[in-house]
Amino acid sequence: MAAGAVAAALLVAACLGGGCGAAGYLAQAVGGHLDVVQRARPVEDWLADPATPPALRDRLELAQRLRAFAVDELKLPDGPSYRRFADLQRPAVVWNVVAAPELSLDLKTWCFPVAGCVGYRGYYDPAAAEALAASLRAEGWETHVYGVPAYSTLGRTDWLGGDPLLSTFVGWPEGELARLLFHEMAHQVVYVDDDTAFNESYATAVERLGVARWLAAHGSDAAAADHAALTARREDFRALVARAKAALRDAYAAPVDDAAKRARKAELMVRMRAEHRALRDDRWAGFAGYDAWFAQANNATLGVLAAYNEFVPGFERLFERSGGDFARFHDEVRKLAALSREQRRETLRALARGD
Repeated sequence: MAAGAVAAALLVAACLGGGCGAAGYLAQAVGGHLDVVQRARPVEDWLADPATPPALRDRLELAQRLRAFAVDELKLPDGPSYRRFADLQRPAVVWNVVAAPELSLDLKTWCFPVAGCVGYRGYYDPAAAEALAASLRAEGWETHVYGVPAYSTLGRTDWLGGDPLLSTFVGWPEGELARLLFHEMAHQVVYVDDDTAFNESYATAVERLGVARWLAAHGSDAAAADHAALTARREDFRALVARAKAALRDAYAAPVDDAAKRARKAELMVRMRAEHRALRDDRWAGFAGYDAWFAQANNATLGVLAAYNEFVPGFERLFERSGGDFARFHDEVRKLAALSREQRRETLRALARGD
């Protein structure tokens, strides 16, 4: 889950619990989430409705099988989440605005109750997001507006029915739908307020282990092949962007004037796009799914992509040491969560090294 989506979840949960004021930006956050909740109907109602399209019926049935698998096999919470479905009739549930300076990858931050200071501002209305982005561009910021297909309220709004399945993601390929559900349900098991990398690495480890187990037990050969191809492209994309970000950070920190930094930035952006085209036309066999991202790439789009996989190897080793038992694994992760930030991270690094 994107960091902005986590922060949005915390903000919504806090506001619904009475922790926020009722005006302006905070009001739209609460109102937007309540609108999503009110649109949701129990999955069994959708399945019983003869007007439900067959394709949607199939996806909802798959989602329920995935949810049951997550509870039974992955030992994830059997709460109210993902038992309801909302047709939002829009491509995203929220739209995030991010902004960065011309010569830096450090995102502009906004501060909220409970969620703290975060490098995004989210809106349920895309027009409001675009208006803020335009205002920031006028001030000299590089900006990006992107749709978020899902967010988790971390189990903190179970009293409202938890998080529903949404039309923004329920039609995803089987492996991707499984990945999202397992990831978001993992956030309901362990979530440490001050350590995004820990939280995301844990949930990513659960999703990877869970999807592999699901596909081995229930997936078709076609679903497995499709997921492998999507995963390989995603890893290629992350590696390419990581190289570009490292080079840009070096360029922005160089002891030269701004004109030289701008020239170097232009060179690096050209190189990044050329590397993408080479990947697309060769290794990806013409897959154009990342074309729009690279066409719009700037400091803001690069800055929002964080390295959330840093501790995944450590979590995967911990799973092995737990005998491949998810219940034992989650208990061990809870023990890690009780440690200090540095103790958690050093333990995971040691696990990754095989110490």
